[in-house]
Amino acid sequence: MRTASRTLHLMGTIIPIWVEADDPGSLLDVAETKLVDYEKRFSANDNNSHLMHINQNAGIEPVKVEADLFELVTIGKEQSLIRNSAMNIAIGPLIQEWRIGFDDAKFPSQSRIDELLKVIDPADIILNEANQTVFLKHKQMSIDLGAIAKGYFADKIIKYFNEQGAKAAFISLGGNVLTFGDEPEHNDGLWRIGVQNPFLPRGNFVAALKIKNQSVVTSGIYERKFVWKGHTYHHIFDSKTGYPIKTDLASITIVADKSIDCEIWTTRLFSNNALEAIEILNTLDGIDGVVITTDGQMAYSNDLKTKITPVQ
Repeated sequence: MRTASRTLHLMGTIIPIWVEADDPGSLLDVAETKLVDYEKRFSANDNNSHLMHINQNAGIEPVKVEADLFELVTIGKEQSLIRNSAMNIAIGPLIQEWRIGFDDAKFPSQSRIDELLKVIDPADIILNEANQTVFLKHKQMSIDLGAIAKGYFADKIIKYFNEQGAKAAFISLGGNVLTFGDEPEHNDGLWRIGVQNPFLPRGNFVAALKIKNQSVVTSGIYERKFVWKGHTYHHIFDSKTGYPIKTDLASITIVADKSIDCEIWTTRLFSNNALEAIEILNTLDGIDGVVITTDGQMAYSNDLKTKITPVQ
């Protein structure tokens, strides 16, 4: 078997892919085609995407979509309806109003926030499985799949490589890492994945995780910020208040078999403080994690004790 790698610039991020297979080049070609297609159809920032077609018909009519987009919206809605979860794929109007992470970020008026709080209820996403349609009940509603889409894409790509007989593979969608098979440079076959230091530029790590056939995803309040009148606001919103969540968490890193599960839990747990997040992680089967607080403390779930090495 041979190896090949490729670095793509898509979805507003850098995507390195590596694969070991009989014909790795052709697998990378298909992976690139798939990712370009995903970006075109699932983007919340492209007016011509299939997702935006749903949003543009909010309060007007149901929109028929492909099976994969319907599947992801279904997963997103289910996760958004869970009590005390920070996940909400209907939060699009708030994200677009604040625009945190973009050059035109602004601080909305309270009256505007109050208005938008009425149109971000995920229960108002109406799904028809028989017809594969999505309908947003109210005008101004919009879906944003940014919290789970990259994990979903990573799972699809690695699944394709596996089905095609690849021996090993790696993909990172903007830091959403998913591995398959043996890491080629270590005798134990384990991949070493860094946990980002939330207080330093990207590429500075506080710990390394040893994994195999698993995903590592980190989410943090450091990723996108907006400063207004001396206060710093991050991009993870509270659906009850319309403002960024108040939390002692600087970041959460989740380790799981599926990248989409990592995405789900990094978002869901931001509605909890650090201690609560670790307590929840210790009750979950197959979901582990590392939390870093805003004052620089780090803790991790019990099952990571033999898999994590702090960086000195």
